[in-house]
Formats: sequence, structure tokens, C-alpha cells
Amino acid sequence: MRRRLSRRILIIVQNLPVPFDRRVWLECQALIAAGHGVSVICPKGPADAPYSELEGVRIYRYRPPPVARGILGYLYEFLYCWLASAVLAVRVYWRDGFDAVQACNPPDTYFVLALAFKALGCRFVYDQHDLCPETYLARFDHPSRLLLAGLKLLERGTYLVADHVISTNESYRQVALVRGHRRPEGVTVVRNGPDPAKFRRRVPRPELKRTKKYLACYLGVMGPQDGVGLLLQAVEVLVHQLERRNCHIALLGFGDCYQELRLTATRLGLDEWVTFTGRADDAMLADYLSTADIGLSPDPKNSFNDLSTMNKTMEYMAFELPVVAYDLKETRVSAGDSAVYVRANDIGAYARAIDDLLDAPERRAAMGRAGRKRVEDVLAWQHQVPSYIRVYDTMLGRVRTDRPLANLRRKPEEYQPPS
Repeated sequence: MRRRLSRRILIIVQNLPVPFDRRVWLECQALIAAGHGVSVICPKGPADAPYSELEGVRIYRYRPPPVARGILGYLYEFLYCWLASAVLAVRVYWRDGFDAVQACNPPDTYFVLALAFKALGCRFVYDQHDLCPETYLARFDHPSRLLLAGLKLLERGTYLVADHVISTNESYRQVALVRGHRRPEGVTVVRNGPDPAKFRRRVPRPELKRTKKYLACYLGVMGPQDGVGLLLQAVEVLVHQLERRNCHIALLGFGDCYQELRLTATRLGLDEWVTFTGRADDAMLADYLSTADIGLSPDPKNSFNDLSTMNKTMEYMAFELPVVAYDLKETRVSAGDSAVYVRANDIGAYARAIDDLLDAPERRAAMGRAGRKRVEDVLAWQHQVPSYIRVYDTMLGRVRTDRPLANLRRKPEEYQPPS
């Protein structure tokens, strides 16, 4: 018989499968440790089952849509994922029950689904991972005013419906307060932060350097706004103009631009110096970052990146890697003295910063120690957990118990996983 839990939370995430989405998985583990029950709805990864229970978290998955191409493709993706999530949310409510819905954007569409469950007495938490209007502007060269207005309307609707907003940094919190007209007590900052016990330097694997003396790593998504194309141009300068031939560049991750970027590397004559690994699991990530000499954060300066916290930067810091980054507001907040900050979008300056840092081993070591200390003292996930759990302790302490249809739900101890 299952132990009856005082509160259950349903988390909906569309951007990545769980537990591959590290932030969402850490949130799930924090809620379980605090005595809450957790159900998750997300897309399936390549080898994922439709349902599984992992470390007490019940994960319901739907088949992902085809990779989106163009505006119509994204609209289809949003509608498909919304409908799939809605069907699973009804199933979860029937099987597990839940007292709150947490929607993790992008996209900002799930407030409509949350409204239905708010009518049944549930609360709605908006976990704002990205600023969708700014993301749209960063991804497309010729954005539509109509679509931009629609994204702002969806964001506004989400702010209005949410009982509480979780922001990943102070810049996002200010957007919620100003653009979202939220009260200060209704917005809580819960930063992304690595687990220093898990993300720490291990025994290096020299063979990953591919016979080179040095290794520099990029870790993350490879979309139009992530700057990997700019990074390849900087590597071309590094190799062919500055004649730095003893450094290998490993690009860990995947995304919409993955195949295009591989072709670009070949066209620039970089195949000898660049490796694309594809999706990196935790073991691969640890191997590469434990071997690397520099972490690369090439996110270009724009209205989205300047306000966003880059997870990869903090993961480099956890592995004691100095970081080379363009000069972004929130990157400075995260990295402090552990990064070299390059003039915005200056490819040549970025290449020279890598070159200079490779010639300065003592500086690299000092920056790496500073980054690791900042992770342990300030950024680590355990420092964020109290704020996150406090949101639910406060909000669910006031949740109504006379919910309509509550008697139709199965009790947690009567739960049977779907066949």
C-alpha cells in the first residue's frame, strides 16, 4: 500500500523529456524529499516508455511531434503537445489526483489547461524558464508583428492566471513585475543551479582531446539563438588565422541547427579540430568536462540572452573550468570572476580570448577555483530548494478542500499504473 501524501503536484514540461530536463528533475526530487507527490507530463525521449515511475516520480509521456520547421511547424507543435498534455492531465487527475499544476515554459499555452483544473480547486504555478517573446525575436531574422503580439498575449494570460510565478533570475523577476504586473510577493526567484556533489571534476580521459594538447567544450542546445554558428567562426579564426592547432573543440548537444552546423564545420575546414557528440548523457558530460581546459559560452548578446541564465556556464564552473563568454548581464551575475567577458558578438575577440587563456595555465586554474567556490557557496541547487518548496508550502496551505469532483479521483493508495 502506498503512503498517502498530503499534497500532489502535476508538472507539465514540453521542451525536454524528464529526467533529461535537469531543472525539472531537480524540482521533482525536491518536492518528493519535502513529502509531496509528483506526477510529470512530458514528451518521450527515443527510448522512453509511455509511463514509468522513477525515484517516486510518476512520469507520463506522449509521442513527440515531428521537428518543427517554420512558423506553421511551431504552431502545429504547440497545438499537438497541448492536446496530448491535456489528455494525459485528465488521466493523471483521475489516477493520481493533484492539488497544483506547475507549467514550465516554453510555450506559454498551458494556462488555458490550468484554468480547467483551477475550477476544480487546484492552484497554478508558472515556472518561467524562458521569455518567449524575446526567444522568438532571437530565433527569427524577420519576426512577424502579429505573432509577436500573440506571444505577448499568451505570456500575459499566463501571468494573469498563475497563483504564483517562479523566475530563474532577478531579470526575469523584473519582467514578471513590470510586464506581467505581478505583485512582488507573488514572484519567487529559483535559480538554475548544478548539484556540486554530482557535477564535479573526475579522472580526465586524455583520448577525448584527439591527440591535441588542449580541449575546449561547448555543452547545450544548438538552436539559432545559441551562438554555435558564431563559435565555429571563432574556431576558424583560432585555427586558421591565429594558427592555434593544438586545441580540440568538443560540441556536446543537439538541436534544430545540429546538421547545418556539422556542414558548416566541414565547409570551414574544421573537421580535424571539431567533434560533434550529439546528445550528451551525464556520463559523457562528466568525461568531457573533467578533461576540458576551457568551457565555451558563445551565446550572442540580444534581448533574450542578456536577461537569461545559461545553465552550461554554471556547469562549466562546477567542473572548475574557466569560461569564455560574450558580455551578457546575467552571465556576469552567474560567473563573476570565473569568466573572460568578450565584447558583444565580436568573433575575433572571442577567438583571441580562447588563445590567450590557453597560454595562461595559472590564470585558468585560479578562475576554475573561483567558479567552483561560487557554485558551492551561492549557485548550487541546494541553495534554491528552500525558496522553491516555500512556494508550495505557502500556497497549498490555503488550498480549498471542497473541490468539485474530488470524490471521483482515486486515492493515491489505490493507484495502479496504466497497462
